[in-house]
Amino acid sequence: MIKILSSAAIAGLMATMLVAPVQAQGTAERVERSMERGLKSITSGQPARMNKAMAQSQARRACQSEMRGSRESRSSIRTKMRFCINEKMQGN
Repeated sequence: MIKILSSAAIAGLMATMLVAPVQAQGTAERVERSMERGLKSITSGQPARMNKAMAQSQARRACQSEMRGSRESRSSIRTKMRFCINEKMQGN
């Protein structure tokens, strides 16, 4: 879900970056350079923090403490751990 939204946002930014420089400058090389600079400035820096989202190691530790003492097969615990880690990394 988050990947879809972020890819849609980047696609929208690329579209606006294509339209604005083309109107201001005539040559394709200048447009391409300005697009690259714009994308670099957009994608540089730290990613935005999501509420309650954890790093992978934090999520793994939290899920391990939740699963401790569980009387299930290893494969089912592994499946639940994977799901739990993904959920905690997304902030759910």
